[in-house]
Amino acid sequence: MDSKTTISISEARKKIFDIATEVQAPGKHYTLTENGRPKVVIMSVEEFESWMETMEIMREFPDIKKDIARAEREYKSGNYITLEDLLEKEGYVLADKTSKNYAVSDHSAKKRTKGPRKA
Repeated sequence: MDSKTTISISEARKKIFDIATEVQAPGKHYTLTENGRPKVVIMSVEEFESWMETMEIMREFPDIKKDIARAEREYKSGNYITLEDLLEKEGYVLADKTSKNYAVSDHSAKKRTKGPRKA
């Protein structure tokens, strides 16, 4: 526990508005104690939501650390598939960007005009 951000609940009651402002800084939190023991933590809503999202991801993907480590090893060794190769493998046809049909036109579009109105 950090002694600068660990205070008693009684002290926190006196400084609650200052604490609420301070915890808006990323990574900043307060530990409140009762009878010298940690009782509660105060952090910003943004920080709390980030923690909740992280825990949800960890529950949904329990092997994520191993998966990330494996992916990093494969990337460093050059053993990975490019997006273009993956799309082609899945049956998507990629446009030939060098083809004139896909180039940006340098001609201005001609404005269409209507003929005379018929009565």
